[in-house]
Amino acid sequence: MIWAIGDLHLDHTGQKPMDIFGGNWANHEERIFTFWKENIKEEDTVLIVGDISWALRLEDSVPDLERIHHMPGTKLLIKGNHDYWWSSLAKLNNLDLHSLHYIFNTGRVINGVGYCGTRGWSDIDSNSFDEQDEKIYKREMDRLNRSIDAMEELGKENPIHTRIAMIHYPPFSSKGEPNDFAKILSERGIDLCIYGHLHAYGHKYIVEGEFDGVRYQCVSSDYIDFQPVKLEIGGEDGEGIRD
Repeated sequence: MIWAIGDLHLDHTGQKPMDIFGGNWANHEERIFTFWKENIKEEDTVLIVGDISWALRLEDSVPDLERIHHMPGTKLLIKGNHDYWWSSLAKLNNLDLHSLHYIFNTGRVINGVGYCGTRGWSDIDSNSFDEQDEKIYKREMDRLNRSIDAMEELGKENPIHTRIAMIHYPPFSSKGEPNDFAKILSERGIDLCIYGHLHAYGHKYIVEGEFDGVRYQCVSSDYIDFQPVKLEIGGEDGEGIRD
């Protein structure tokens, strides 16, 4: 089975309590991990779409990453806008947390399902969008394409029947219209895109459903009641969700 959740916002120091953003965040870490232990199996895959730890440095993130590592399943992670601890792939892999796999200009194929992704960025219709944002926006689009390329390269030896993209920022404008990231997903044959980032009042900007052949699903932790959700990717006959 494939599960997904975003925005864990872990903090082993206890200095960043999330309930200041609303009572529904009280004990959110325990709620996530209790559900995880009771429902997710070692053979499952868990997708985590960014904002994983509040740590600022890689060494400070280790206790939070170790907590995820010791949970059941193979975990695929992408970077969120608050993951300042995120470092090079070499340094991340040197942590030797073997159940964690970082999607960063890379892809992965597990049991016929291909995975790709990137952080994404604020949409260009944002009032505060400036030249620096434009540089990051274009760089993230390039990283998404590189990740898809890496996934497809792996698919030459491990045939892919379903393609899932992981993006932290929603690939939509504030008007709910698919943006440049969504265009890439459609053109590159992605079946399902999961994203996070939106919390509380931001839930009003959530867009789900199918657009241009891609199905979209929001998995922000507070949107899914702090319980990883099981992804529906089609039947057991090996067919993907595209016609």
